Amino acid sequence: MENFFFNTTSGIRFGVESFVENIYEIQKCIGNKVLFVTDKGIIDLGLADNAVRSLKSVSEKVIIFDSVEPDPSLLTVERAISLGKETGCSGVIGYGGGSSMDVAKLCALILGSDENLSSVWGVNEAKGPRLPLILVPTTAGTGSEVTPVAIITVGENEKRGVSSPLILPDIAVLDPALTLGLPKHTTAATGIDAMVHAIEAYSSTNKNNNSISRMYAIEALKLLERSIETAVTDGKNLVARSNMLRGSMLAGIAFANSPVAAVHALAYPIGGIFKIPHGLSNALILPHVLRFNQADTQASSSYARLHDYLWPNQSQEIGIQSKSNKFIEKLAELSEKIGLEKRLRDVGIPLKSCKTMAMESMKQTRLLVNNPREITVKDALEIYQAAW
Repeated sequence: MENFFFNTTSGIRFGVESFVENIYEIQKCIGNKVLFVTDKGIIDLGLADNAVRSLKSVSEKVIIFDSVEPDPSLLTVERAISLGKETGCSGVIGYGGGSSMDVAKLCALILGSDENLSSVWGVNEAKGPRLPLILVPTTAGTGSEVTPVAIITVGENEKRGVSSPLILPDIAVLDPALTLGLPKHTTAATGIDAMVHAIEAYSSTNKNNNSISRMYAIEALKLLERSIETAVTDGKNLVARSNMLRGSMLAGIAFANSPVAAVHALAYPIGGIFKIPHGLSNALILPHVLRFNQADTQASSSYARLHDYLWPNQSQEIGIQSKSNKFIEKLAELSEKIGLEKRLRDVGIPLKSCKTMAMESMKQTRLLVNNPREITVKDALEIYQAAW
């Protein structure tokens, strides 16, 4: 018998125009003075026009903060919090990719609790309460709308996280139409990111790895693997986009309860130091970490089972190790097929930087502890070198 906890976003609204259709519920939740956290690209592309227009029709004030950058900095979070305080906002909306949603989570937390931001880093350090919070993803990758995690870049390149059920939103609003304008490369990278969430959640050694999380991880992988190529090659295909968004959400629910591990731990220095997008960082390191993990019997069995779920007609009369190998190779082939770079050198990372990244990755202890195999700095260096 297993003992576990399971948390997720209390309200999920999915469908085309779901933000506009649920505007009165949204307004009732967040009040009349809304801090709308997003990025300039979203504003310039007009992706937020309908949402902002709808909010203005039912709210006293909509305060737009559109300065969120990829891998947002601590300074960006502090500026958004300052704007929220100055305007006396009653609730926060995070609208965009994972970066905007993560900034919105921390804004809602600090504005609601008046805690010191430096005191909330880590697992369950936040005390709360927070302001009402609504999250609206415009990419199918991070799953941040259903996770209790926010990742911020502190200093030059260190990724630091807040993990607490307090920053799960009141409502997640998912509109697949908002993802129709994503470029091919972004669609591919964020899609692989979501697949990594599912894979690591399924194989995590965290004591809270449980049957519900594994169920979500399996269903997420099925949706993502069967839709990602179409979403990349035919970006206006709403069915594929819907499946990607649902898959990303399900993967987010999975890893929110059964946390990710070494793929993410080793991806963070790639993004932090070289400003490589998070999804691509994961894709570059994924097969190499999985190959390292294969020496662990439990890990290879997990990868073999995932192979069976994804490709059941190709699983006859081959053993666990062969299935595990095929699973990893198919993932590497998929990344290449959808146009992602294969090696660290392809994105301009010099070989000599592998040592620095290996040392930086060791700081991600909250993630490394969930990996099927212990990873030393020497192991990390060899993984980076293999990925180079």
